[in-house]
Amino acid sequence: MAVEKGPVSPVPIPELTKIATDACDSALKSAEGYEHAKVGEWNSQIINTILKALIAATAPEPPATSPPYRFTVNSTIVQQGLIDKSSAADGAVSNAGKRGMHSASGAFWDVNRDGMWTFKYPGAEERGLDVVVSVTWFALG
Repeated sequence: MAVEKGPVSPVPIPELTKIATDACDSALKSAEGYEHAKVGEWNSQIINTILKALIAATAPEPPATSPPYRFTVNSTIVQQGLIDKSSAADGAVSNAGKRGMHSASGAFWDVNRDGMWTFKYPGAEERGLDVVVSVTWFALG
């Protein structure tokens, strides 16, 4: 039985995880909870930080003239429901007041050179948030 091999990420996954984590840490460093007036700024900062890092990490060596990839980055920030410990069944605070969220993406591309990666920021939950980032890359040439 043949095992299908997916596309190789243009940036190693551990480095991509660090880039996304650092971007979220930086954007949300002073956030204590969901603030509707600031969510757009947070998303923009996360996206721009990740894009700059991806472009820098994949920049071709001179004399190459065109970059090898195009990227899209999506950041979704969701407010978790308010947690009322007194209403949590059997003290199960971990699920009290949480909202569900599902996000999916699809594309038509070259399965050997293009790809997608999704990341859930682990530092968001302590702030009453869920942050999901997805990065898509498209090989050029």
